[in-house]
Amino acid sequence: MVKRVTLAVTIVFAAAVLHANDWPQWQGPDRTRMSKETGLLKEWPTGGPSVVWTADNLGTGYGSMSVAGDRVFVQGARGQSSFVIALNRADGKEVWSTALGPIETRMRTNMGAGPRGTPTVDGDRLYVLTENGDLACLKTADGSAVWQLNILKDFGGSQLQWMISESPLIDGPHVVVSPGGPGAGIVKLDKMTGKTVWTSKELSDTAGYSSITVADVQGVRTYMTFTARAGVGVRASDGKLMFSYTKAANNVANIATPVFLDDKVFFTSGYGAGGALLALSAKGGEVAATEVYHTPNMRNHHGGVVVVDGYLYGFSDLILTCLEFATGNVMWRDRSVGKGSVTYADGHLYIQSENNMVGLAEASSTGYREKGRFAIPEKGQMSWAHPVISDGRLYVRNQDTLLAYDIKPAR
Repeated sequence: MVKRVTLAVTIVFAAAVLHANDWPQWQGPDRTRMSKETGLLKEWPTGGPSVVWTADNLGTGYGSMSVAGDRVFVQGARGQSSFVIALNRADGKEVWSTALGPIETRMRTNMGAGPRGTPTVDGDRLYVLTENGDLACLKTADGSAVWQLNILKDFGGSQLQWMISESPLIDGPHVVVSPGGPGAGIVKLDKMTGKTVWTSKELSDTAGYSSITVADVQGVRTYMTFTARAGVGVRASDGKLMFSYTKAANNVANIATPVFLDDKVFFTSGYGAGGALLALSAKGGEVAATEVYHTPNMRNHHGGVVVVDGYLYGFSDLILTCLEFATGNVMWRDRSVGKGSVTYADGHLYIQSENNMVGLAEASSTGYREKGRFAIPEKGQMSWAHPVISDGRLYVRNQDTLLAYDIKPAR
């Protein structure tokens, strides 16, 4: 099943020196949308923070960025190929680019071509999944291929209406993705070789647009994600389906990555479905899920949600909403800069609207208090790439352009 790529006998293992504040994968170090950085600007000047550098010609796409060591990694469609591109973190100059496979030529969507996922950095290797199902392991130093396969062809999955949008999960010695094939809703592979470790035999759901998150639930390691029909949890050791919850899913597009905290998981989607908190308990090596509440007050379309100090923040349809995580009670609602994504750092929410506006607001359950906003360049499509915070910089991607902003106070 694996397309093996022969490497030269002598390989230079030039893993970049990691920074404490790296953002090496989708939604950050822990897949929680939370940065641990401090000492950032508490308010933005008129017009926004200063631009450190701008990188153009990245190719079309909606994927976010990963930042690790001295590199920034991003995906984009150039011509008829889906690429992953490495930029110099210091100045945004392109270091290398690698074509991974053809773009989706059937164009099932009017939302534009190009990758939707985020590369995952793991030491000196980079794991990338394209919009057309090509999963590759590359060397971070030069983009050379270690192994590559196609999850749709190899596991019987089907292309989605708006194309594959998942970002690969690295869990110890494994890489985990969602082909959505028969008996292979989720698969675990050896990250060094690409060989199959297991497929989820009891899970045959078509994939959603979500990315997998991992948690230890009372001693049982568990993978959780949205499929096309449900929020699910499978056992990490063997892929056994342990729970499936349909009330927070819709029949159109389930996108947001689940949020896990204190043996509870929150699933949310748009198109009227809403959100739900499930209590998880382990017994006999399996995890059961019990509904704590279901709420119509968090119908998150695609921007994701973040939990800070017991409160959940995210857009419910068009309105930025703060819920008490434990109860689902609404604390406040505000239109903010417009429907989009939410990321947290240093007491603040970083909000990127799909209509080309970026905002800063206090992460407070007592009300919405905005501390600045600025516009980003219009690219003719929705600005759906989620922002990244790393080492005092805010990275904002809109289609083929990536801007790095200085969000540290003046020295």
